[in-house]
Amino acid sequence: MIELAIPEHPAGLEPALEGIANVPGVFLLWPRTGKPYLARTNVLRKRLRRMLANLGGNAARVEYELTGSRLESQFLVLELARKHLGPRYREEIRLRFPPYVKLILSNPFPRTTVTARIGRAKAVYFGPFRSRSTATRFESEFLDLFQLRRCQEDLVPSPDHPGCMYGEMGRCLRPCQQIVGIAEYAHEAARVAEFLRSSGRSLAGPAESERERLSREMDFEGAALMHQRAKRIGEVIALRDEMAAELESLHAIAVLPAAEKDTVNLGWLRGGWWKGFSKIEFSMGEGKPFSLDARLRELAQAIEPGPSAGSIERMEHLAVLSRWRYSSWCDGELLMVEDWSKIPYRRLVNAVARIAHAKEQN
Repeated sequence: MIELAIPEHPAGLEPALEGIANVPGVFLLWPRTGKPYLARTNVLRKRLRRMLANLGGNAARVEYELTGSRLESQFLVLELARKHLGPRYREEIRLRFPPYVKLILSNPFPRTTVTARIGRAKAVYFGPFRSRSTATRFESEFLDLFQLRRCQEDLVPSPDHPGCMYGEMGRCLRPCQQIVGIAEYAHEAARVAEFLRSSGRSLAGPAESERERLSREMDFEGAALMHQRAKRIGEVIALRDEMAAELESLHAIAVLPAAEKDTVNLGWLRGGWWKGFSKIEFSMGEGKPFSLDARLRELAQAIEPGPSAGSIERMEHLAVLSRWRYSSWCDGELLMVEDWSKIPYRRLVNAVARIAHAKEQN
Protein backbone atom coordinates (compact mmCIF):
# COMPACT_ATOMS: atom_id res chain seq x y z
CA MET A 1 0.00 0.00 0.00
CA ILE A 2 1.19 3.51 -0.83
CA GLU A 3 0.76 6.01 2.01
CA LEU A 4 0.04 9.68 1.47
CA ALA A 5 -0.13 12.28 4.25
CA ILE A 6 -2.98 14.76 3.86
CA PRO A 7 -2.00 18.42 4.27
CA GLU A 8 -4.04 20.30 6.85
CA HIS A 9 -4.47 23.36 4.64
CA PRO A 10 -6.94 22.91 1.71
CA ALA A 11 -4.55 24.66 -0.67
CA GLY A 12 -2.11 21.77 -0.37
CA LEU A 13 -4.67 19.11 -1.30
CA GLU A 14 -4.50 19.33 -5.10
CA PRO A 15 -0.68 19.19 -5.30
CA ALA A 16 -0.74 16.15 -2.96
CA LEU A 17 -3.15 14.30 -5.26
CA GLU A 18 -1.29 15.05 -8.49
CA GLY A 19 0.81 11.90 -8.22
CA ILE A 20 -2.24 9.59 -7.96
CA ALA A 21 -3.50 8.18 -11.24
CA ASN A 22 -7.21 8.33 -12.04
CA VAL A 23 -7.48 4.54 -12.37
CA PRO A 24 -9.10 1.65 -10.43
CA GLY A 25 -7.81 1.09 -6.93
CA VAL A 26 -8.55 0.36 -3.28
CA PHE A 27 -7.98 2.91 -0.55
CA LEU A 28 -8.07 3.35 3.22
CA LEU A 29 -8.92 6.87 4.34
CA TRP A 30 -7.75 7.49 7.89
CA PRO A 31 -9.49 10.26 9.85
CA ARG A 32 -7.70 12.02 12.67
CA THR A 33 -9.99 10.14 15.08
CA GLY A 34 -12.03 6.97 14.58
CA LYS A 35 -11.79 3.96 12.32
CA PRO A 36 -10.72 4.18 8.66
CA TYR A 37 -13.00 4.25 5.63
CA LEU A 38 -12.32 1.39 3.19
CA ALA A 39 -13.54 1.36 -0.41
CA ARG A 40 -12.71 0.52 -4.01
CA THR A 41 -13.18 2.83 -6.98
CA ASN A 42 -12.62 3.01 -10.73
CA VAL A 43 -11.42 6.64 -10.57
CA LEU A 44 -9.06 6.84 -7.62
CA ARG A 45 -7.88 10.47 -7.79
CA LYS A 46 -11.38 11.82 -8.49
CA ARG A 47 -12.92 9.83 -5.62
CA LEU A 48 -10.23 10.89 -3.15
CA ARG A 49 -10.49 14.54 -4.19
CA ARG A 50 -14.25 14.55 -3.56
CA MET A 51 -14.04 12.74 -0.21
CA LEU A 52 -11.16 14.81 1.13
CA ALA A 53 -12.91 18.02 0.14
CA ASN A 54 -15.99 16.93 2.11
CA LEU A 55 -13.94 15.94 5.14
CA GLY A 56 -12.12 19.25 5.27
CA GLY A 57 -9.13 18.96 7.60
CA ASN A 58 -10.37 15.86 9.42
CA ALA A 59 -8.42 13.36 7.26
CA ALA A 60 -4.93 12.42 8.45
CA ARG A 61 -3.68 10.17 5.68
CA VAL A 62 -4.71 7.85 2.89
CA GLU A 63 -3.31 4.46 1.91
CA TYR A 64 -4.03 3.16 -1.57
CA GLU A 65 -3.11 0.47 -4.08
CA LEU A 66 -3.83 0.32 -7.80
CA THR A 67 -5.68 -2.76 -9.04
CA GLY A 68 -6.33 -4.18 -12.48
CA SER A 69 -9.60 -6.03 -11.90
CA ARG A 70 -12.66 -6.18 -9.66
CA LEU A 71 -11.57 -9.59 -8.34
CA GLU A 72 -8.16 -8.30 -7.30
CA SER A 73 -9.89 -5.33 -5.65
CA GLN A 74 -12.34 -7.55 -3.76
CA PHE A 75 -9.57 -9.75 -2.35
CA LEU A 76 -7.61 -6.67 -1.28
CA VAL A 77 -10.73 -5.18 0.33
CA LEU A 78 -11.23 -8.43 2.28
CA GLU A 79 -7.62 -8.46 3.45
CA LEU A 80 -7.73 -4.85 4.62
CA ALA A 81 -11.17 -5.21 6.22
CA ARG A 82 -10.01 -8.22 8.22
CA LYS A 83 -7.03 -6.19 9.44
CA HIS A 84 -8.60 -2.81 10.15
CA LEU A 85 -12.40 -2.94 10.49
CA GLY A 86 -12.88 -5.04 13.59
CA PRO A 87 -14.80 -8.28 14.25
CA ARG A 88 -17.80 -7.27 12.10
CA TYR A 89 -15.71 -6.65 9.00
CA ARG A 90 -17.77 -8.98 6.80
CA GLU A 91 -20.87 -6.89 7.47
CA GLU A 92 -18.90 -3.73 6.71
CA ILE A 93 -17.95 -4.97 3.24
CA ARG A 94 -21.26 -6.85 2.72
CA LEU A 95 -19.64 -10.22 2.19
CA ARG A 96 -22.11 -13.12 2.30
CA PHE A 97 -21.15 -16.77 2.10
CA PRO A 98 -22.56 -18.60 -0.94
CA PRO A 99 -24.76 -21.70 -0.52
CA TYR A 100 -23.64 -25.32 -0.94
CA VAL A 101 -25.48 -28.62 -1.09
CA LYS A 102 -24.12 -30.65 1.80
CA LEU A 103 -24.33 -34.43 2.16
CA ILE A 104 -24.06 -35.07 5.91
CA LEU A 105 -22.02 -38.25 6.34
CA SER A 106 -21.58 -37.99 10.11
CA ASN A 107 -25.23 -39.07 10.58
CA PRO A 108 -25.93 -42.84 10.67
CA PHE A 109 -28.56 -42.15 8.02
CA PRO A 110 -26.98 -39.49 5.77
CA ARG A 111 -29.14 -36.76 4.28
CA THR A 112 -28.60 -33.56 2.35
CA THR A 113 -29.15 -29.94 3.25
CA VAL A 114 -28.39 -26.51 1.80
CA THR A 115 -25.92 -24.53 3.89
CA ALA A 116 -23.61 -21.54 3.62
CA ARG A 117 -21.11 -22.93 6.14
CA ILE A 118 -18.28 -25.39 5.54
CA GLY A 119 -17.84 -27.39 8.72
CA ARG A 120 -15.28 -29.89 9.97
CA ALA A 121 -17.61 -32.87 10.41
CA LYS A 122 -17.51 -35.59 7.76
CA ALA A 123 -19.51 -34.41 4.75
CA VAL A 124 -19.49 -33.81 1.01
CA TYR A 125 -19.97 -30.20 -0.13
CA PHE A 126 -21.14 -29.32 -3.62
CA GLY A 127 -21.03 -25.67 -4.72
CA PRO A 128 -20.75 -22.76 -4.54
CA PHE A 129 -24.12 -21.87 -6.07
CA ARG A 130 -25.31 -18.54 -7.38
CA SER A 131 -28.16 -18.36 -4.85
CA ARG A 132 -29.98 -20.45 -2.30
CA SER A 133 -32.86 -20.98 -4.73
CA THR A 134 -30.61 -22.56 -7.38
CA ALA A 135 -28.95 -24.75 -4.75
CA THR A 136 -32.32 -25.87 -3.38
CA ARG A 137 -33.62 -26.68 -6.84
CA PHE A 138 -30.52 -28.72 -7.71
CA GLU A 139 -30.80 -30.60 -4.40
CA SER A 140 -34.46 -31.45 -5.00
CA GLU A 141 -33.96 -32.54 -8.58
CA PHE A 142 -30.87 -34.71 -8.11
CA LEU A 143 -32.43 -36.47 -5.10
CA ASP A 144 -35.16 -37.70 -7.48
CA LEU A 145 -32.47 -39.92 -9.03
CA PHE A 146 -31.88 -41.70 -5.71
CA GLN A 147 -33.75 -43.05 -2.71
CA LEU A 148 -32.08 -40.96 -0.02
CA ARG A 149 -34.28 -39.62 2.76
CA ARG A 150 -35.37 -35.97 2.62
CA CYS A 151 -36.56 -35.57 6.20
CA GLN A 152 -34.44 -33.41 8.50
CA GLU A 153 -35.10 -35.25 11.75
CA ASP A 154 -32.60 -37.40 13.65
CA LEU A 155 -34.10 -40.79 12.92
CA VAL A 156 -35.07 -43.29 15.57
CA PRO A 157 -36.06 -46.18 13.28
CA SER A 158 -39.16 -48.10 14.31
CA PRO A 159 -41.76 -50.22 12.48
CA ASP A 160 -44.34 -47.85 13.98
CA HIS A 161 -42.84 -44.73 12.40
CA PRO A 162 -45.47 -43.01 10.22
CA GLY A 163 -43.08 -42.50 7.30
CA CYS A 164 -43.67 -39.87 4.61
CA MET A 165 -44.97 -39.44 1.07
CA TYR A 166 -41.52 -40.04 -0.48
CA GLY A 167 -41.46 -43.51 1.04
CA GLU A 168 -44.96 -44.18 -0.24
CA MET A 169 -43.89 -43.13 -3.77
CA GLY A 170 -40.82 -45.40 -3.67
CA ARG A 171 -38.42 -42.43 -3.63
CA CYS A 172 -36.96 -43.21 -0.20
CA LEU A 173 -35.59 -46.45 1.24
CA ARG A 174 -37.64 -45.81 4.40
CA PRO A 175 -34.94 -46.37 7.04
CA CYS A 176 -37.31 -44.69 9.51
CA GLN A 177 -39.59 -47.75 9.31
CA GLN A 178 -36.65 -50.19 9.37
CA ILE A 179 -37.31 -51.30 5.80
CA VAL A 180 -33.52 -51.11 5.32
CA GLY A 181 -30.69 -51.14 7.84
CA ILE A 182 -27.70 -48.86 8.25
CA ALA A 183 -25.48 -50.86 5.86
CA GLU A 184 -27.96 -50.93 2.98
CA TYR A 185 -28.81 -47.26 3.43
CA ALA A 186 -25.08 -46.41 3.54
CA HIS A 187 -24.70 -47.98 0.08
CA GLU A 188 -27.28 -45.54 -1.33
CA ALA A 189 -25.57 -42.64 0.46
CA ALA A 190 -22.26 -43.69 -1.13
CA ARG A 191 -23.91 -43.56 -4.58
CA VAL A 192 -25.08 -40.02 -3.83
CA ALA A 193 -21.60 -39.02 -2.66
CA GLU A 194 -20.05 -40.41 -5.82
CA PHE A 195 -22.61 -38.57 -7.95
CA LEU A 196 -21.58 -35.29 -6.33
CA ARG A 197 -17.85 -36.03 -6.45
CA SER A 198 -18.02 -36.91 -10.14
CA SER A 199 -20.40 -34.04 -11.03
CA GLY A 200 -22.94 -36.58 -12.23
CA ARG A 201 -20.66 -38.74 -14.36
CA SER A 202 -21.14 -41.75 -12.05
CA LEU A 203 -24.76 -41.99 -13.28
CA ALA A 204 -24.53 -40.44 -16.74
CA GLY A 205 -21.73 -42.71 -18.01
CA PRO A 206 -23.35 -46.07 -17.11
CA ALA A 207 -26.77 -44.89 -18.39
CA GLU A 208 -25.33 -43.92 -21.77
CA SER A 209 -23.34 -47.17 -22.03
CA GLU A 210 -26.41 -49.23 -21.18
CA ARG A 211 -28.46 -47.37 -23.77
CA GLU A 212 -25.87 -48.17 -26.44
CA ARG A 213 -25.75 -51.83 -25.38
CA LEU A 214 -29.51 -52.20 -25.58
CA SER A 215 -29.54 -50.54 -28.99
CA ARG A 216 -26.91 -52.97 -30.31
CA GLU A 217 -28.99 -55.87 -29.01
CA MET A 218 -32.05 -54.35 -30.74
CA ASP A 219 -33.89 -54.04 -27.45
CA PHE A 220 -35.42 -50.78 -28.61
CA GLU A 221 -37.98 -50.56 -25.83
CA GLY A 222 -35.27 -50.92 -23.19
CA ALA A 223 -33.01 -48.51 -25.09
CA ALA A 224 -35.82 -45.94 -25.19
CA LEU A 225 -36.33 -46.20 -21.43
CA MET A 226 -32.60 -45.89 -20.82
CA HIS A 227 -32.46 -42.93 -23.20
CA GLN A 228 -35.09 -41.18 -21.08
CA ARG A 229 -33.08 -41.88 -17.94
CA ALA A 230 -29.85 -40.60 -19.52
CA LYS A 231 -31.71 -37.50 -20.68
CA ARG A 232 -33.12 -36.93 -17.20
CA ILE A 233 -29.68 -37.27 -15.63
CA GLY A 234 -28.32 -34.74 -18.13
CA GLU A 235 -31.10 -32.30 -17.28
CA VAL A 236 -30.30 -32.56 -13.58
CA ILE A 237 -26.57 -32.05 -14.15
CA ALA A 238 -27.36 -28.97 -16.26
CA LEU A 239 -29.12 -27.38 -13.26
CA ARG A 240 -25.87 -26.86 -11.35
CA ASP A 241 -24.38 -23.39 -11.50
CA GLU A 242 -21.16 -22.84 -13.42
CA MET A 243 -18.82 -22.98 -10.43
CA ALA A 244 -20.62 -25.79 -8.61
CA ALA A 245 -18.51 -28.89 -8.00
CA GLU A 246 -17.56 -31.14 -5.11
CA LEU A 247 -15.40 -28.88 -2.97
CA GLU A 248 -12.24 -31.01 -2.92
CA SER A 249 -12.41 -31.22 -6.73
CA LEU A 250 -13.16 -27.52 -7.25
CA HIS A 251 -10.36 -26.19 -9.47
CA ALA A 252 -10.36 -22.96 -11.47
CA ILE A 253 -8.02 -20.37 -12.96
CA ALA A 254 -9.08 -16.72 -13.15
CA VAL A 255 -7.56 -14.70 -16.01
CA LEU A 256 -7.66 -10.99 -15.27
CA PRO A 257 -6.30 -7.64 -16.43
CA ALA A 258 -3.48 -6.29 -14.26
CA ALA A 259 -2.69 -2.75 -13.19
CA GLU A 260 0.79 -2.94 -14.71
CA LYS A 261 1.43 -2.47 -18.40
CA ASP A 262 1.91 -5.61 -20.56
CA THR A 263 0.79 -7.81 -17.67
CA VAL A 264 -2.06 -10.26 -17.01
CA ASN A 265 -3.01 -11.60 -13.58
CA LEU A 266 -3.80 -15.26 -12.92
CA GLY A 267 -5.80 -16.29 -9.86
CA TRP A 268 -5.55 -19.91 -8.71
CA LEU A 269 -8.18 -22.09 -7.03
CA ARG A 270 -7.15 -25.67 -6.31
CA GLY A 271 -9.18 -28.21 -4.37
CA GLY A 272 -11.51 -25.49 -3.12
CA TRP A 273 -8.60 -23.48 -1.66
CA TRP A 274 -7.66 -20.04 -2.98
CA LYS A 275 -3.95 -19.89 -3.79
CA GLY A 276 -3.53 -16.22 -4.66
CA PHE A 277 -2.40 -14.38 -7.79
CA SER A 278 0.49 -14.73 -10.25
CA LYS A 279 1.56 -12.30 -12.97
CA ILE A 280 2.33 -12.99 -16.62
CA GLU A 281 4.52 -10.24 -18.08
CA PHE A 282 4.72 -9.97 -21.85
CA SER A 283 7.82 -7.77 -22.00
CA MET A 284 10.76 -9.79 -23.31
CA GLY A 285 13.71 -10.09 -20.98
CA GLU A 286 16.97 -9.29 -22.79
CA GLY A 287 15.03 -9.18 -26.05
CA LYS A 288 14.36 -12.93 -25.95
CA PRO A 289 10.84 -14.29 -26.60
CA PHE A 290 9.29 -16.77 -24.17
CA SER A 291 6.77 -19.57 -24.53
CA LEU A 292 3.46 -18.59 -22.92
CA ASP A 293 2.40 -22.24 -22.76
CA ALA A 294 5.61 -23.21 -20.96
CA ARG A 295 5.29 -20.31 -18.53
CA LEU A 296 1.69 -21.24 -17.70
CA ARG A 297 2.67 -24.86 -17.09
CA GLU A 298 5.46 -23.73 -14.79
CA LEU A 299 3.12 -21.54 -12.75
CA ALA A 300 0.38 -24.19 -12.53
CA GLN A 301 2.79 -26.90 -11.41
CA ALA A 302 4.01 -24.63 -8.61
CA ILE A 303 0.50 -24.45 -7.08
CA GLU A 304 0.57 -26.89 -4.18
CA PRO A 305 -2.54 -28.90 -3.18
CA GLY A 306 -4.01 -28.79 0.29
CA PRO A 307 -5.07 -26.10 2.74
CA SER A 308 -3.66 -22.60 2.36
CA ALA A 309 -5.70 -20.87 5.08
CA GLY A 310 -8.10 -21.52 7.93
CA SER A 311 -11.68 -22.69 7.42
CA ILE A 312 -13.15 -19.19 7.85
CA GLU A 313 -10.68 -17.73 5.37
CA ARG A 314 -11.56 -20.52 2.94
CA MET A 315 -15.26 -19.63 3.09
CA GLU A 316 -14.43 -15.95 2.64
CA HIS A 317 -12.19 -16.59 -0.36
CA LEU A 318 -14.85 -18.72 -2.05
CA ALA A 319 -17.43 -16.03 -1.27
CA VAL A 320 -15.30 -13.36 -2.97
CA LEU A 321 -14.59 -15.54 -6.01
CA SER A 322 -18.19 -16.69 -6.51
CA ARG A 323 -19.59 -13.19 -6.01
CA TRP A 324 -17.26 -11.91 -8.73
CA ARG A 325 -17.99 -14.77 -11.15
CA TYR A 326 -21.76 -14.67 -10.73
CA SER A 327 -21.96 -10.86 -10.88
CA SER A 328 -22.83 -8.57 -13.77
CA TRP A 329 -19.48 -6.80 -13.27
CA CYS A 330 -17.22 -9.83 -13.80
CA ASP A 331 -14.25 -8.32 -15.67
CA GLY A 332 -12.20 -11.39 -16.55
CA GLU A 333 -12.53 -15.06 -17.40
CA LEU A 334 -12.77 -18.08 -15.10
CA LEU A 335 -11.54 -21.35 -16.55
CA MET A 336 -13.03 -24.31 -14.66
CA VAL A 337 -10.65 -27.29 -14.45
CA GLU A 338 -11.97 -30.81 -13.84
CA ASP A 339 -8.56 -32.39 -13.17
CA TRP A 340 -5.53 -30.33 -12.11
CA SER A 341 -3.20 -32.79 -13.85
CA LYS A 342 -5.09 -32.20 -17.11
CA ILE A 343 -5.37 -28.41 -17.28
CA PRO A 344 -6.52 -27.38 -20.80
CA TYR A 345 -3.49 -25.21 -21.51
CA ARG A 346 -4.57 -24.32 -25.04
CA ARG A 347 -7.79 -22.81 -23.69
CA LEU A 348 -5.80 -21.06 -20.95
CA VAL A 349 -3.38 -19.58 -23.49
CA ASN A 350 -6.32 -18.31 -25.55
CA ALA A 351 -7.96 -16.76 -22.48
CA VAL A 352 -4.72 -14.97 -21.54
CA ALA A 353 -4.40 -13.68 -25.12
CA ARG A 354 -8.00 -12.39 -25.08
CA ILE A 355 -7.54 -10.53 -21.79
CA ALA A 356 -4.22 -9.07 -22.93
CA HIS A 357 -5.75 -7.92 -26.23
CA ALA A 358 -8.78 -6.38 -24.49
CA LYS A 359 -6.47 -4.53 -22.12
CA GLU A 360 -4.52 -3.08 -25.08
CA GLN A 361 -7.75 -1.89 -26.69
CA ASN A 362 -8.69 -0.03 -23.53
